[in-house]
Amino acid sequence: MLELQHISYDVEQDGDNKGILRDINLTINERFVAITGPNGGGKSTMAKIIAGIYKPTAGRILLDGEDITDLDITQRANKGISFAFQQPVRFKGLTVKDLITLASGKNIGVPEACNYLSEVGLCAKDYIDREVDASLSGGELKRIEIAMIMARGTKLSVFDEPEAGIDLWSFSNLIQVFEHLHEKINGSILIISHQERILNIADRIIVLADGQVKEQGTRDEILPGLLGSAPGVCSALSDKVK
Repeated sequence: MLELQHISYDVEQDGDNKGILRDINLTINERFVAITGPNGGGKSTMAKIIAGIYKPTAGRILLDGEDITDLDITQRANKGISFAFQQPVRFKGLTVKDLITLASGKNIGVPEACNYLSEVGLCAKDYIDREVDASLSGGELKRIEIAMIMARGTKLSVFDEPEAGIDLWSFSNLIQVFEHLHEKINGSILIISHQERILNIADRIIVLADGQVKEQGTRDEILPGLLGSAPGVCSALSDKVK
């Protein structure tokens, strides 16, 4: 279970402090949670604070009751938090099997690594020995990254706008992967997104705007209002991919 207690985050802008997040209080323990809201509302900042890339200006972060506020991204990864960037990193010289093996933390064989690729809809024999370089598309990289996260089996997996930079075909396949991941993963999934098809498989939706939690609740409670394009809450949904 992840708890954010009175989390705030300020940045200096033109000599003044600008509040990006303001007194955020959240408890995340459901299997699949989506954070949505208009661009510039603080969603990606919150994801990076949870992952340990940014440190909050104020407040505490607890993971299963342990204070992890001062831990960096590596230390949080060791505690059980995985983070997937909007643009996955390419690793020239490393193969897909290398990355899945590193992610698992043990010396797994080819059959087990191939199983993870199959879970994300990739033909294992076509990808297992490929280098993670520019020859892979954005959609392929994101599915490989998800396979790595599945291999890690962490308590909390954070995805920052996984739909960014991929085409419609790749997006449709990505949705199928998340639907499958929802069924298979043992921990919690936290996705930053304003795509209707991702929100539609979430157990809980949190609406973040102007650095504050505006609404939160189940999919049935929150999604109809978002699709009604409530002013100032989730106007970015007007750009959703159906």
